[in-house]
Amino acid sequence: MTTTKIRAGIAGAAGYTGGEMLRLLLNHPNVEIAFAQSRSNAGNAVSTIHTDLAGETDLCFTSTAGHDIDVLFLCLGHGESNTYLADNPDIKARIIDLSQDFRLEENASQNSRNFIYGLPELNKEKIATATAIANPGCFATAIQLALLPLAAAGMLNEVHTTGITGATGAGQKLQATSHFTWRANNISAYKSLTHQHLAEINCSINNLQQEAPRINFIPWRGDFTRGIYVSAYTESKIDLEDAYSLYGKYYQDAPFTIVSRNMIDLKQVVNTNKCLIHLERAGEHLIIHSAIDNLLKGASGQAVENMNIMFGLPQTAGLKLKASSF
Repeated sequence: MTTTKIRAGIAGAAGYTGGEMLRLLLNHPNVEIAFAQSRSNAGNAVSTIHTDLAGETDLCFTSTAGHDIDVLFLCLGHGESNTYLADNPDIKARIIDLSQDFRLEENASQNSRNFIYGLPELNKEKIATATAIANPGCFATAIQLALLPLAAAGMLNEVHTTGITGATGAGQKLQATSHFTWRANNISAYKSLTHQHLAEINCSINNLQQEAPRINFIPWRGDFTRGIYVSAYTESKIDLEDAYSLYGKYYQDAPFTIVSRNMIDLKQVVNTNKCLIHLERAGEHLIIHSAIDNLLKGASGQAVENMNIMFGLPQTAGLKLKASSF
């Protein structure tokens, strides 16, 4: 186990995931932040952009990245991480990338690095020895955690799923569909059956189940700030009690994935690194509900979880967070 402080750098530290990364690492008992990079905010105090950190740190954004670090978190836009690493080939630190640049097997190699897909409930042993991690997408995390036990047992049939996400899932850059006047009292579907996270979901399912089923997914934009709630159903003969047993056994060593016999709701997971799962049966179908915070278990929290595993720390270090349940 690591006994000295892990020196961490954050590239793209001014965005939503960068802000969550700063909040988590500032309160992590085994980490010190070496730099928080943001080209557009260089020289500004971190707390002027992430105002929730007022009084928490005197750290200022830098324009360049330092190299005296143990781990580098890439909180950059999709497509930018690959460019960043190509422009900085001498980085020796372990890499945890939060973009989609390296999640698929065909894109997992970069400059002699091999990125491991960073879903701890699927790849914990590989993560422990990895030098580079591709952090999963937010919808991909919620949907995979709903389906992995069935796929691992070879029992997953065609899946139909919907999922609703908060406005922070669209990133910090203002868009028409993330503007308050559009989001308030509104809901809409987008990227029906074509969402980019389907590719990584299919990759994981294909690796678990020989004859992988089709995953049909319709995402929704929700009238709230953060969180993802997914409902999926599949034809299955498994008894509900057997399903709970299957899920409980699969997640028995996963500290953040909790299988609940009570119906779940979004407030139970917002501001935590948890995924809550609830099961139901209706006719010939098994129904699986899952809920996560898109910025934590769906992004920065899972990235810290991966760091903990990589450096031999307790998986929950720095991640024992309280939900905003009221």
